[in-house]
Amino acid sequence: MTQIHPTAFVSKNATIGQNVRIGAFTIVHDRVVVGDNTVIESHCEIGHPTKLANDQPLIIRNDSLIRSHSIFYAGSTFGERLVTGHRVTVRELTRAGRHLQIGTLGDIQGHCEIGDFTRMHSNVFVAHGTKIGNFVWVFPYVVFTNDPHPPSNLCMGSEIGDYAAIATMAVILPGVKVGTHALVAAHSCVGKDVEPHTVVGGVPARFLCPTSKIKLRDGTGNAAYPWPRQFTRGYPDQVVARWRTEFHVNENPSLE
Repeated sequence: MTQIHPTAFVSKNATIGQNVRIGAFTIVHDRVVVGDNTVIESHCEIGHPTKLANDQPLIIRNDSLIRSHSIFYAGSTFGERLVTGHRVTVRELTRAGRHLQIGTLGDIQGHCEIGDFTRMHSNVFVAHGTKIGNFVWVFPYVVFTNDPHPPSNLCMGSEIGDYAAIATMAVILPGVKVGTHALVAAHSCVGKDVEPHTVVGGVPARFLCPTSKIKLRDGTGNAAYPWPRQFTRGYPDQVVARWRTEFHVNENPSLE
């Protein structure tokens, strides 16, 4: 049964699914679609109007959770099981897949593309035009930029490949491409493309080693990368089953 708090405002032109909960003082604007079993907590603004949305609706699919004080502009689309922290901002015309996680104070600017199962920790800034693949990890305070000589009218969004990991406080400069399964070390400033299955670090970032050289610090001596070999927590059974074949996932639950 759908529950809308008495202090919330939901437009008559919004489409609200079954078993949805909308918290106190939240506003849901025109042309918003909210999927079944979704929770939108208090003090959110969903479908904030903007001409930049090209009159497109905001679509939030089933089983999503948007935590308090978050704002989503009109014109974006999200797959099922979106989860956010608190005080998240998402601008117009963002296209995201399933199981996206956006940490507290995350800021995603307009015209971004994000794949399935990407996880962003708190305080991540994603510039306009950024493209992020599937199963990407983005750790706290990472900044994706897009202006090659600010201020200017150019927009050169970066591109992050599937399974890449961007560690804490890294900065990805405009137009940089980070390859699949790559690792960007903490506090790095990345101004050149990163090859797949490599580690870069430093300011400016430089090649350090193949990811295969990094070992788990658990006494086993096993390789830490590709990371799906040893980390599967929170992923659906069908995804893990595929990884068991593709990456020879460790069967030991203590490593998951």
